[in-house]
Amino acid sequence: MPQRRVISGRSQEPRQRFAEELRILRTGSGTSLRQLGERLGWDWSLFGKMEKGETLGSPEVVQALDTHYGTPGLLLALWELAAGDKSQFRERYRRYMTLEAEAVSLWHFAVSVLPGLLQTPGYAREVLRAGGYKGKELEQQVEARMGRKLLLEGEDAPPFRTILAEAVLRTSVQDEPEWRSQLEYLLEVSERQNVTVQVLLHSAGVHGLVGTEAWFLRLANGRPVAYTENAHSGELIEESMRIERMQRAYDVVRDMALSPAESRKFILRMLEEVPCDPST
Repeated sequence: MPQRRVISGRSQEPRQRFAEELRILRTGSGTSLRQLGERLGWDWSLFGKMEKGETLGSPEVVQALDTHYGTPGLLLALWELAAGDKSQFRERYRRYMTLEAEAVSLWHFAVSVLPGLLQTPGYAREVLRAGGYKGKELEQQVEARMGRKLLLEGEDAPPFRTILAEAVLRTSVQDEPEWRSQLEYLLEVSERQNVTVQVLLHSAGVHGLVGTEAWFLRLANGRPVAYTENAHSGELIEESMRIERMQRAYDVVRDMALSPAESRKFILRMLEEVPCDPST
């Protein structure tokens, strides 16, 4: 009778397994986090967060770890599995929501949909319905999204800047009265002292954030955090070098966009193009 295969007892969840392997390799080598940071040239706290499963790090960092530990391709393969695990999307999003609530300033770039912080209930409902939500879950999500808007209200509200690709304002919801209400609300919010809205025209051309919905948060301790997402997944980014590169791209996009005053005029033109309800 063949001998039964011994089970490792390690996690079968990709993200957690990746973190476990990192921790096992480092402790097995007798290296501290600070020593690892000094040898590889990255902030040691990044490796601590990777071992806790708080961030995956970049491919460049993982390749450096593979070389350091003499495990060519192993860690990178585990990283790819963890990065592609869609079950982690909601978990990462919940962590982002926690950080968003603590942020002292927020910057955003929108590719095709208005940010949740500036959505009306009707607009949010149609966007979420298109994403597959329905029934009670749909209403819960709409309510939760409306709750997020409180972040931008009150005397202590953090400054918020959003740059909207022109496609965002060209992609209306099917309900014209709801779309009109959304544009009116966007104009109203753009007048707040803590909110800056800019529009990036199609004619501005290509840039470093093409196709990338991006959020940048500055936390109370000065630490920056970034979050990128598409319709199916999202990534929380805490590695300073990656955030710096993305922020440079964001600065370029901001310079390419219309000024806040010109952006309000553009939004007003979009509003004027929405057919009026003949009953009003």
